[in-house]
Amino acid sequence: MALAVAATTSVFTRSSTALTPNHVHLRFFVPCRCRLLGRFRFLPTRALSATGGFSDHVEVCVKESVTVPGKLGDCPFSQRVLLTLEEKHLPYDIKLANLVNKPEWFLKISPEGKVPVAKLDDKWIADSDIITQLIEEKYPEPSLATPLEKSSVGSKIFSSFIAFLKCKDPNDGTEQALLSELTAINDYLKENGPFVNGEKISAIDLSLGPKLYHLEIVLDYYKNWSVPESLIYIKNYMKSVFSRESFVRTQALREDVIAGWRPKIEA
Repeated sequence: MALAVAATTSVFTRSSTALTPNHVHLRFFVPCRCRLLGRFRFLPTRALSATGGFSDHVEVCVKESVTVPGKLGDCPFSQRVLLTLEEKHLPYDIKLANLVNKPEWFLKISPEGKVPVAKLDDKWIADSDIITQLIEEKYPEPSLATPLEKSSVGSKIFSSFIAFLKCKDPNDGTEQALLSELTAINDYLKENGPFVNGEKISAIDLSLGPKLYHLEIVLDYYKNWSVPESLIYIKNYMKSVFSRESFVRTQALREDVIAGWRPKIEA
């Protein structure tokens, strides 16, 4: 049956990879001239449980790959949302948006033209902070809540990374600022790891992980720079987070990460 359906479509995307082996959940796209949604319309999908019932799913709109059409793009904030759904074992549907040539259907649900946006309780919500908080409130188990006193760990890493990436003067202090932030995280993990909240992964890891993934790829490619081997705890942390099944399923292609940051380099 699946082969018959797939044969009638020009574009096929598997959506929820967060399902257990007893779930089947696929999303199909078919060509359509429907003005409301633009180029594609979405066929109804359901998550089928082993007991015969159907569970709700979350719709998430994310950036489409610029190197391989039909693949996830390179937005770390979108990956954060997908990681949250994966770690909570929630079924979800993905809508891929071309951010170079934004389609009409996308601008209808995201007037500012930004991703991610997610549909929760029939409302499209923007901003990964808000989306992940609402998911946590609506689906509290398994809990990914991070204690307030730990929620600021690594909060400056992304801005430090971008400053160093864009710097033209090797003596402007941005490299040292980045090293200071990485060292602070390393020292924290040494005392409190392996994850930010101890033994269990939590929301802060799902936010920090994608940023470190981009940092690793981009600084290696554009700066020939990597996290020092002496920072063993953050190196192990990155390896652990990046190797999780949820992360592998939702990560962007290396080529997309490199292409996505090129405008920052050329600015």
